[in-house]
Formats: sequence, C-alpha cells, structure tokens
Amino acid sequence: MSLLERVSTLLKANLNDLVEKAEDPERMLKQVVLDMENQLMQVKTQVAIAIADQHLLEKKKTEHEQQAAEWHRKAELAVEKSQDDLARAALERALSQEQLAVGFSSQAEDQKHEADNLRQALRKLEQKLAETRAHCEMLIAEHRRAKVVGRAAKAQHVVGNEQENTIGRMKSKVHVTAAENAAATEVLTPESLEDRFRALENEDKIELMLKELKSRKGAA
Repeated sequence: MSLLERVSTLLKANLNDLVEKAEDPERMLKQVVLDMENQLMQVKTQVAIAIADQHLLEKKKTEHEQQAAEWHRKAELAVEKSQDDLARAALERALSQEQLAVGFSSQAEDQKHEADNLRQALRKLEQKLAETRAHCEMLIAEHRRAKVVGRAAKAQHVVGNEQENTIGRMKSKVHVTAAENAAATEVLTPESLEDRFRALENEDKIELMLKELKSRKGAA
C-alpha cells in the first residue's frame, strides 16, 4: 500500500466502528492517533522531497534554455564569418538543447502536480489528526467515567437499566468527517522518437533556421 493510500485509509477511518470492535477501546484510540502522527511525518517528508525535485527539474529546464540561446548566438557568429557548416552544427546543438528544455518543462509540471496533491493530503491529514485527538480525548474520558460508574453501580447493587446505560456510555458515538484523498498522480515523461526520424526532422529544421538566419543577416 502506497503512502497516499495509507493516508486515505486513515482519513476514512470511523472511530465509532473501531471502538465497538476493540477489546481495549482506550488503547486502540491511542494507537490510532499514533499511527496518524507517524503518517503525518512521512507525508511531510514526501512533500519536501517532491518540492525539491520540482525545483531541480525547473533548474534543469532553465539551464538547457540558456544553453540553447548560447548556441543560437554562436550560429549567428558563424554566419557572420560565412562558416555555414559551423552554423549548422551550432543550430543542431541549439535544437537539441531546446528539446531537452521542453522535456524538463513537462516533467517539472508533472512534479508540481504531484507536490500539490501531497500538500493537499498533508492538510487533510493535519485536520483529521486534530479532530481525532479531540474525539479520542472525549471518548476516553467517557470510557473512564463509565468504568467508575460501573464500579459504583456494582458496589451499590444497582441493577437493571443503570447497567445498560453504563454500557451505552462506553459506546458513545464519535462522528468524524470522512475526506477523500485525490492523490492519483503520475509522473509523465516526454515521448521520444526513433533516432533516425528525429535526425531527419532536425536536419530540415536546422536548414530552415539557417536560411532564416542568413536572410536576417542579409537584410541587415
């Protein structure tokens, strides 16, 4: 079970059902809170990792965009010096860097979506934990009070409805808001083409870029 699936299970947990099935309700409630605290720490860690990965991908995208711009500058210099072969090589490198930048941009966007989902799961879990703590404290207090009443009832030989009321108080209902975790994320990677077909397409692009560059220089 993935981290987000475990979080979703905790968010949907019904304390009333758990109490009714537990042999030791107080111990069970404390364990529920402990489990949620552990999951909260894990989600916080995953959020930090996801954000760091997003920043890294964005940095890579920027680096390749800068390199593409630098190769375009070199291509212009080669055209000025009438070095068409050198200009073609520079434009080829520029096109390659631009394609890498597009790929990193796509991955950065997917990573941002994943980080946003994790942030949402974190907020829901924090809210659920606060609510669960409050409900658990109330339920544990009622459970302890019911035990005291039960012992007093036995000491005073109280029978009948008083015992049923005591059992009823021990099974107090706690309403917890169920929240759904929309955490279906998928990190997409850019689609790659066959090397030979990509090379053919790149040649046409480079020739067109070269003609446009020479045309601009001629007009100037």
